[in-house]
Amino acid sequence: MTSELYLQSATELAEKLRAGETTSEELVKIFLERIKNLDGTIHAFLFVDEAGALETARQVDADRAAGKELPPYAGVPIAIKDNLVTRGRPTTCGSKILEGWLPPYDATVVLKLREAGLPVLGKTNMDEFAMGSSTEHSAYGLTRNPWDLERIPGGSGGGSAAAVAAYLAPWALGSDTGGSIRQPGAVTGTVGAKPTYGAVSRYGLVAMASSLDQIGPVTRCVSDAAALHTIIAGHDPLDATSLDEPVPDLSTAVTEVVANPNTTKLRVGVVKQISGEGFQAGVRQRFDEAVERLRAAGASIVEVDCPSFEYSLAAYYLIMPAEVSSNLARFDGVRYGLRVLPESGPVTAETMMAATREAGFGPEVKRRIILGTHVLSAGYFDAYYGSAQKVRTLVQRDLAAAFEQCDVLISPTAPTTAFKFGDKLDDPMAMYLNDVATIPANMAGIPAISVPGGVAPEDGLPVGIQILAPARGDKTMYAAAALVEAQLATSDTPMPPCPAARWTTTAGKEAAK
Repeated sequence: MTSELYLQSATELAEKLRAGETTSEELVKIFLERIKNLDGTIHAFLFVDEAGALETARQVDADRAAGKELPPYAGVPIAIKDNLVTRGRPTTCGSKILEGWLPPYDATVVLKLREAGLPVLGKTNMDEFAMGSSTEHSAYGLTRNPWDLERIPGGSGGGSAAAVAAYLAPWALGSDTGGSIRQPGAVTGTVGAKPTYGAVSRYGLVAMASSLDQIGPVTRCVSDAAALHTIIAGHDPLDATSLDEPVPDLSTAVTEVVANPNTTKLRVGVVKQISGEGFQAGVRQRFDEAVERLRAAGASIVEVDCPSFEYSLAAYYLIMPAEVSSNLARFDGVRYGLRVLPESGPVTAETMMAATREAGFGPEVKRRIILGTHVLSAGYFDAYYGSAQKVRTLVQRDLAAAFEQCDVLISPTAPTTAFKFGDKLDDPMAMYLNDVATIPANMAGIPAISVPGGVAPEDGLPVGIQILAPARGDKTMYAAAALVEAQLATSDTPMPPCPAARWTTTAGKEAAK
């Protein structure tokens, strides 16, 4: 049925568009209708660009009707995280300090989406300036997990993950600084990938921690993630950290595995430090089952030791706030965004900046700015920031040694399934521990992906399986992810569909009660 096209993957929708079985305008209208009917409950979007999406869709349909050669995914709609700047469209980063700001340019990845003919449905909700693991820190309200409306969708990119999980968009873009694509993927049953650092341009991504940030795809299957990664990847002279290298053929790596899922010679390493103590029983059970499925498919499994991982979380929460303190200094009420004057006393540049930042930033952002400023201050720089950078080097060395023994590493993506709203909001340390398995990839700049691993038996909520590969090993990562996906699809406990797949206007409202 036409109305059920929203259930199709982005790759399947692209095939239907090329075959003339549907139009881009029809697809955009279907997803806009679902957003209209369901997003009042889920709150995945901060801004819906109905006019812009329909304009792009109609242009794609006209070009296709005229016989023009189009990019392979032209006409497939997409959602993007609200820290990617969009010309003339709101970009808030989930913060009051950027409320109403209309950027004068597009991020490089947004330009690539436009060149590929992908209609942008809108901007998705996020923890303020990407600081959080639950999307509870957004200044514009929380986003709900479509699997259980009383639980978090992960963070910071919970809006993109929830939009894809709830079939409000076939795919989306997110950003990942310490797991902000992969951890939401794990708890919403979606696929989230962090490319090799520099493989995708960060130009136009509002920076949180520049040495850690990376843009990546959010999808419902590995083949879609590989396709979207290919669309947005490539060298960008506007980004000094961009890799000047050809984009690998990621989609072929996936299709080859799908064609022969039981003939792998993959060497898979299980990291001792991120697969045992502290992980929910059901998460560990699904992870162990995934490892055994890989073994049965012919993969060799070896346990690897990465002792520095024990310190990576602490090191990350020194390096990241330091970069946050520097990057967020630009939000001062002078150049753009919110401006607040002091209620009393003299009005000077200093008092205006203080009043603006007090009113515009939320508590988590302030916490990290204060911590970062302290870490960078005289007398503490070497003791904290310098030591953290040394740990970062140790993490990189441990991973390099591990990849001498295996092709990829595997671990649970997150230590638990989605927790309830408020459970960790007042305990920053408990919140930060959600990133314990995902942070090492950002510290080392290597690619990592989370794929659905089924649901935990004790609560019926999604579990994520994480695959890490060496730097520039994105092709290997996608091949391994496709193998995990294929093996789990034929297991005794395959991933069930998200409840939102059945939601219509009435069902969605009933589920929200």
